[in-house]
Amino acid sequence: MPPPAVLYVEGPRDRDILEGWARAASLPLARAVRESAVILGGRQLARAAAHFAEESAARPGLQGLCVLDRDGGEDAPGSADGLEVFTWSRRHIESYLLVPAAIHRALRLPEHDGRVSRLLRRHLPTTAAEHTLRDLDAKRLLADTGPIARGLGRSLALGRIARAMRPEELHADVAELLERLREALLVPEAVVTRATALLPR
Repeated sequence: MPPPAVLYVEGPRDRDILEGWARAASLPLARAVRESAVILGGRQLARAAAHFAEESAARPGLQGLCVLDRDGGEDAPGSADGLEVFTWSRRHIESYLLVPAAIHRALRLPEHDGRVSRLLRRHLPTTAAEHTLRDLDAKRLLADTGPIARGLGRSLALGRIARAMRPEELHADVAELLERLREALLVPEAVVTRATALLPR
C-alpha cells in the first residue's frame, strides 16, 4: 500500500536528516519518512505542487508536505494548491544539527576529544541566540569541504548526526515538523516517544 502522504524535500541529504530525526520519535515514523520522500533537486515549490497535483488526482485524499530551507529569502506560502508547505525558521536545515554532543557521538570520538566544541566555538556567532542563528550559512559550515570537516580531517555524515541527536536536543522547529509528519503519514501517536512532547511549541 502506498504511503498516505507525499513528503517533498530539496535533496537526499535533507531526506537523510529528516529520517534521522524521525528515529528519535519512532522507527515506524522513520520508515514512513523514507518511503514517502520525493527529492526535488533544490528549492522548487512549483515542481512539488505540479507533482502533487498529478498524484492527488489519481489518489483522492492524498496529503502532501513540502519542506523547504528559507535560504535567506522570504518564507514560502503555507500551502500551494492543496500542498502544505513547511519552511524552516532558520536559513538551512543543517543549522539544527549544530549540537556539539550529537556531532561528537556521531563521529564516535573519544570522550576527551574536544575538537568539535572548539571548532564550533570558532565558527559560530559569539552569541548562540536564536536570532543570530537564523541567517547562519550552516550548509557551508557543515559541507564536506567546509571548515568543520577540514578541522576534523573527515567529512560529516549529516544523517548520522541527526540519528545521534537525543529527543531533548531537538529544536522546537524539528519537533513541530515531526508532529506534522506523524499526522500526515498516519503513524499512531502511541508509537511516538517523548521527542515531540519535551519541546515547546
